[in-house]
Amino acid sequence: MKLEIVYGIHAVMTLLQRSPDQVTELWVLKSRDDKRMNDIIELAEAQEIPIMETNKGLLSQKADGNHQGVLAMRYPQRGYSEKNLEEELDKIEGTPLILVLDGVTDPHNLGACLRTADAAGVHMVIAPKDNSAPLNSVASKIACGAAEAVPYIQVTNLSRTLKDLQQRGIWITGTAGEATQSVYQADMKGPLALVMGAEGKGMRRLTREHCDYLINIPMAGEVSSLNVSVATGVCLFETVRQRLGS
Repeated sequence: MKLEIVYGIHAVMTLLQRSPDQVTELWVLKSRDDKRMNDIIELAEAQEIPIMETNKGLLSQKADGNHQGVLAMRYPQRGYSEKNLEEELDKIEGTPLILVLDGVTDPHNLGACLRTADAAGVHMVIAPKDNSAPLNSVASKIACGAAEAVPYIQVTNLSRTLKDLQQRGIWITGTAGEATQSVYQADMKGPLALVMGAEGKGMRRLTREHCDYLINIPMAGEVSSLNVSVATGVCLFETVRQRLGS
């Protein structure tokens, strides 16, 4: 079984807090001695996880980005599919809030969307298996622990999944520049699946056809669109604002 690498202070800390049984060993920068690193080491020691002290060069060889002096080796993360979707939907308490990513292929954008989704209280993130970013070490690092907290469910047929959500009474709201209603005018308080398309191309045609309604983000300047993770934050936190009644 090929082990996965999780790196970065926040990502490793969350992994140790939520799924310590998945961690086989911890690699730490020998020269780093501060509270955040010591907290991570204490968590690992409490779970009797082997700790390897090493140098920056070796850590950099193993990690795909800024490791911040720590990485964890873990068993492959539990995957989600349509088989798990009904189970996860049944677990939702309160008004459902789901994020759907259609064609987001950059792991950095995926990680940023997961981080925002976690902060906004999203119950799950759904994406098609094809033409979507994998939940790899880069996405996990950018997510700062959210990859451990928010289920990332990749499905074979996104259109069919959207139909299943509709049958559960969840409204499908897509984002599109040509929409006549802005996110600030729309009612985002009910059961909601927010669909974000790839930067530039937007949602695919079939995905658009399965939306109950479309919204846009008003743009006042010369820029015609936002990065998908930024746009996701705008829409999700407008939803949060409406649901809080402020």
